[in-house]
Amino acid sequence: MGAPDFWDDNDRAQKTIADLNAIKSVVDQFQGFSNEFDDLQVMVELEEEESDAGLAKDIETGIAALMKKLESFELGLLLNQPYDRLNAILELHPGAGGTESQDWAEMLLRMYRRWAEKRGYKVEVLDYLPGDEAGVKSVTLQITGFNAYGYLKAEKGVHRLVRISPFDASGRRHTSFASCDVMPEIEDDTDVGEIRSEDLKIDTYRASGAGGQHINTTDSAVRITHIPTGVVVSCQQERSQIKNREKAMKMLRSKLYERKIEEQLKHLAEIRGEQSDIAWGSQIRSYVFHPYSMVKDHRTSTETGNVGAVMDGDLDPFIDAYLRYQIRKPE
Repeated sequence: MGAPDFWDDNDRAQKTIADLNAIKSVVDQFQGFSNEFDDLQVMVELEEEESDAGLAKDIETGIAALMKKLESFELGLLLNQPYDRLNAILELHPGAGGTESQDWAEMLLRMYRRWAEKRGYKVEVLDYLPGDEAGVKSVTLQITGFNAYGYLKAEKGVHRLVRISPFDASGRRHTSFASCDVMPEIEDDTDVGEIRSEDLKIDTYRASGAGGQHINTTDSAVRITHIPTGVVVSCQQERSQIKNREKAMKMLRSKLYERKIEEQLKHLAEIRGEQSDIAWGSQIRSYVFHPYSMVKDHRTSTETGNVGAVMDGDLDPFIDAYLRYQIRKPE
């Protein structure tokens, strides 16, 4: 950062600063834990000399709080895969069921925004297609922050809701599905192969959004179709068509990279004779609002009865369990 030409490339400089801040955060957290541990040791020595019941209780409380912080810190250290540290692109798509599923997708949208905000991550809506009566037909978020993809990759899959429908006059119970797709925001120097201009179909249209947000009076929104693969990306977050195109190209690179990795994994599975259970119809988690309250992750068996807290973004227990499960899972 002290080099004379450091600011010649502003984007690269900003990335370097972000990387430095992420490393500083880890070091500062560790130093903080060390200081708390030293303070607890001093309190233990005082309690041994004075036999103070109140001090003993403070020590127990301090140890429990430090252990909780250390568990969270350890989880962050588990995110050591190549793209874990990157920003995430998260897409939500309702399943069959019309308004029911579209409303469920919007509930998930709120849940992920709440989770991201609690972690101090920045959330941008890149693309938003509102539902016919309620909810969303599709939405794409960019979630910016250190390890955003590493955490959110645990959410990729189909999410199932069971509840009494607010859209059913008879008050019947309904089951709805929505899929969550998560990709790392791939950096420009990542090899995804050549993306030729003649392989791209670029359409512009007028942006739309919920409640009057993200609406323009010009055709600034951009949709890019990669003809060889059929991959489609859209961006309407910026007011400038040029900026939307740049963001859409980043999304396309991420999708093409994800597709490349999935093809490699599929090839390896075929060689090993494995059967993959990751598909559109395989739910990773169920959210039951009626006849009882429970959220259960079917991969790790992690569950809670506090549905409200989960819908308010309390996803860390599920993400924690999934990441630890991935580490324990046999090769």
